Amino acid sequence: MAKIAVVKTGGKQYKVREGMTFKTEKLEAAPGQKVKLETLLIADGDKLDLGQPSLGEKVEAEVLQTAKGDKVTVVKYKNKTRYKKTVGHRQQFTALKVLKIA
Repeated sequence: MAKIAVVKTGGKQYKVREGMTFKTEKLEAAPGQKVKLETLLIADGDKLDLGQPSLGEKVEAEVLQTAKGDKVTVVKYKNKTRYKKTVGHRQQFTALKVLKIA
């Protein structure tokens, strides 16, 4: 069975495996650059390492790209006053590929 880790980045937690790609909040890193993520838990078969709050071991990942997600449209409306406001938002994200779970 492959190693599974729970990492924390961008205020959120992600369950990852080696070779897996996932999207996270935008990181200040260039594509191709390697980053180390804070590890909260590592599971390898029956063995379980749980950090309190985090483990000293790190998960190494490579930045694939930084881009913007799909557009979200927000509409504000008030009846009887002819008030209508439409705003669009595109959240930036970073795509990461897990290289190694130490």
